Amino acid sequence: MSGILPPQLGNLSNLRDLELSSMQDIHISDISWLTHLHFLEYVDMSYMNLSSAEMFLVANKIPSLKALILVNCSLPNANQLLTHVNLTKLEQLDLSSNYLGHRIETCWFWNLTSIKELTLDSTYLYGPFPDVLGGMISLQRLEFTNNGNSATMTVDLKNLCDLEFLKLDGSLASGNLTDFVMKLPQCSSSKLQMLSSNHNNMAGMLPNMVGHFTNLEYLYLYNNGITGAIPTGLVNCTSLQSVSLSLNQLSGQIPTLPRSLTNVDLSMNSLSGPLPSDFVAPDLTVLSLSSNYITGHVPRHICKLQNLVFLDLSRNRFVGEFPRCSSMPNLAFLYLSNNNFSGNFPPLLQKCSQLTFLDLAMNKFDGALPVWIGDLVNLRFLQLNHNMFHGDIPANITSLVLLQQFSLASNNISGSIPSALSKLIAMTLKHPPRLESRWFEGTSSLPLLVDILLVVMKQQELKFSGDAVIDMVSIDLSLNYLTGEIPDEITSLNGLLSLNLSWNHLSQKIPSKIGDMKSLESLDLSRNNISDEVPTSLSDLTYLSSLDLSYNNLAGRIPTGRQLDTLYAEDPSMYDGNSRLCGLHLQRNCLGNSPPGHRNQQKSVSAYDPVMFFYIGLMSGFVVGLWLVFCAFLFKRAWRYAYFRIFDELCDKLYEFVVVTWGRINTKATAS
Repeated sequence: MSGILPPQLGNLSNLRDLELSSMQDIHISDISWLTHLHFLEYVDMSYMNLSSAEMFLVANKIPSLKALILVNCSLPNANQLLTHVNLTKLEQLDLSSNYLGHRIETCWFWNLTSIKELTLDSTYLYGPFPDVLGGMISLQRLEFTNNGNSATMTVDLKNLCDLEFLKLDGSLASGNLTDFVMKLPQCSSSKLQMLSSNHNNMAGMLPNMVGHFTNLEYLYLYNNGITGAIPTGLVNCTSLQSVSLSLNQLSGQIPTLPRSLTNVDLSMNSLSGPLPSDFVAPDLTVLSLSSNYITGHVPRHICKLQNLVFLDLSRNRFVGEFPRCSSMPNLAFLYLSNNNFSGNFPPLLQKCSQLTFLDLAMNKFDGALPVWIGDLVNLRFLQLNHNMFHGDIPANITSLVLLQQFSLASNNISGSIPSALSKLIAMTLKHPPRLESRWFEGTSSLPLLVDILLVVMKQQELKFSGDAVIDMVSIDLSLNYLTGEIPDEITSLNGLLSLNLSWNHLSQKIPSKIGDMKSLESLDLSRNNISDEVPTSLSDLTYLSSLDLSYNNLAGRIPTGRQLDTLYAEDPSMYDGNSRLCGLHLQRNCLGNSPPGHRNQQKSVSAYDPVMFFYIGLMSGFVVGLWLVFCAFLFKRAWRYAYFRIFDELCDKLYEFVVVTWGRINTKATAS
């Protein structure tokens, strides 16, 4: 529909439900016809422009109304002075996504004790909540999220025994969590199921009385300033399914948690000590404890978490081997980086057929990479850098057709790079198949779980998050002992964004078709033994923003092009340590102007040829002159006799000079 909403709708005198949402092309200025619908109970006019309509004054004349849904209607305010509020039956009011922008306490609806659901998300109301909120005893759901952290909540809510959902994310300017929790409903049969107060600058401690909320299912308090320990009373919340207390300042040891939990996020705190040995939650799917100070071994009880999908223990102080569990069949994300784990590649992973993201970086794992790693066909991200793995890269790693990020940097890997790289299909695609986005997108209930991916790219360590993680395609084999040539098949990976093979012992030439890797943004082949010429196809990499070919044995003329010229201007060191390279940028002229196809004939004629010829001439002259003198003495007897006579005379004079000088020195010494 488009145009003007027909006022004849007011003739439908028996109408009870009016659903007009998402009709954005409708112009509405006069909605007085709504007052003719005496039996109207439900009105939804979301996403319609009601900026010039007296919506609340008209709605107040429909006493039968039970639900009023006005999401994103460009309402200018909600502080109209209604001399008498007739909406005594109103149970649901949703004004979210309207920029009201005035004090909360001036809103017209606070005296409506019949309201059960009140939604005020993204309305940018500010100031303190009015005390009359504590008297809205029918209230079951209050949502006040994303309002610019300009409100305060000090109201006593103890009498709201029917309150089930309380969401205040990103709306409070400050607050004390202890006081806040103590003012929540304390009825004998509390119905509170969700408490969410994320991003609210709340300080203080989470009190032990939180354990009184036995029906609580969701507790979200991440990104605040909460201090102290996690209360032991939390174990009494026997209905608790999901808890997120990340990005706070919690300390102390993690207590025993409820067995009912399915999601636990305690990351980015200051928690310490070992994990509780008796923690068992049979239905747990997400456990994130990253960025704390947790110590000791991972308890073997973790093997009982058979439904675990996401396990993040990174950036802690765990030691020893990861438990040798028989299986964890649903495990898809495993983060163990930045700890002190040791031992071989965890054998548990052989049976984790769903594994998608594996990060063992920055530990002390050693031994050879298992051959069965190629059986993990769902693996997309493999981070094994900065360990002590040794031996060859298993050839069947190319069976990982979904692999899009692979890092083995800073290990003791030797041997050659596997040749069948074209089998890495995800790296050959400019847009690899996307992962399920729920792990990479923060929601109002859970923060970003897969939040950071570290990649050494463009000669620095870069952090990627969100969609950038999903889109990253890279290979990093730097700082190892790899030998042999760079396989030509690597050029088939035209979805690759970053390739780092630096600090190895690779030799022979750069693949001539490297220009086929059109998506490449960062290429580092420095500190190897690569020889021959720089392929001219390198100038075809138009997205290249970082190039390092330094300290190899490259020779010949460097290719030119707008992108390569710009890169050299930004980083003149990218060709350093290749004394046989020449070209305009290097200020070493190449002899001749033969085309690229004949450059192999010029490899011996480099920019340093005149210097080389000088030294060759010098040595040749010395040898020839020495032989000429020798031959003259050999065949000319008179010259030979004259030479030795002169030599004897010189020796006599030298002897006489030494004796006389020594006598004078002794005479002076005796006289003194």
